[in-house]
Amino acid sequence: MPEMTYRDALNLALKEEMRRDPTVVTWGEDVALYEGAFKVTRGLLAEFGEERVKDTPISENTIVGVAVGAAMGGLRPVAELMTVNFALLAMDQIVNHMTKARYMFGGQTLLPMVIRMPGGGGSQLGAQHSQSLETFFMHCPGVRIAYPATPADAKGLLKSAIRDNNPVIFLEHELLYNSKGEVPEDPDFLIPLGLAEVKRPGEQITIVAYARMTILALQAAEELAKEGISCEVLDLRSLAPLDEASILASVRKTGRAVVVEECWRTCGLGAEISSRIFENCFDTLKAPVRRVSGLDVPMPYSRKIEKLCIPRMETIVQAVREVLQGSY
Repeated sequence: MPEMTYRDALNLALKEEMRRDPTVVTWGEDVALYEGAFKVTRGLLAEFGEERVKDTPISENTIVGVAVGAAMGGLRPVAELMTVNFALLAMDQIVNHMTKARYMFGGQTLLPMVIRMPGGGGSQLGAQHSQSLETFFMHCPGVRIAYPATPADAKGLLKSAIRDNNPVIFLEHELLYNSKGEVPEDPDFLIPLGLAEVKRPGEQITIVAYARMTILALQAAEELAKEGISCEVLDLRSLAPLDEASILASVRKTGRAVVVEECWRTCGLGAEISSRIFENCFDTLKAPVRRVSGLDVPMPYSRKIEKLCIPRMETIVQAVREVLQGSY
């Protein structure tokens, strides 16, 4: 398999799906002439033309609203918002229309659309451009959410998202765009939405993570292996539907768990996963579940302080050590 960047894997997925299906279109701010804020839409305008690749006004509510209507009308739009932070300007369309349309029409309409959104902190972009808002969307039934950690998963999940007949929010961490990995060339390579993956088998403790936190969890597991600690790293890949079965199976196997998330700790994804583990695995847990989360503060602009607000590999290592030392 060829090696490519996360960015190029997403670009390849878009090209393959647009070649396969003429109803797939893409639009957003600067996706055509400028080829995307992060160059994910590079080459699309040249190959598919301005009827299928369109630059839009700076109006996120409009971008999403038009996508909802187009999806109901028979197209498969892939709408790009320049960052997840700007989705706050489109929450009426996302929450009141996109997530509810199929339900309110009694299943008489399909809604095959994707919203691609880069996000996450660590780029020194300040409080309003460094947010992790995945739990905002998870709180709304009716939408699927993917958040890949590797180039291969980015390609396979995006292709599945485009082919799905339900609305999908597709999140991409900005610090992963240049990461590299092997990616299958098969144009029909798909990864089902809602299926987690064990990235590293282990015996003593489970680390549940997603997106960039999966990469840090793998680094932490490698470091802990030097001490003879065997960590199983479970990458969620999809946040909705959440693969609860894989989470529970891994924790029942190891008896201990650390849940890692970049979003704010209060009402975060880590709290939801920890609760499900306690509800279903209490009798097999050897120690309380530990959460590693972003701090409950607006993201600072200072690079040194910003690093303190986001989970680091060392933070995960320390959490694992503490869980292994603890017991009921």
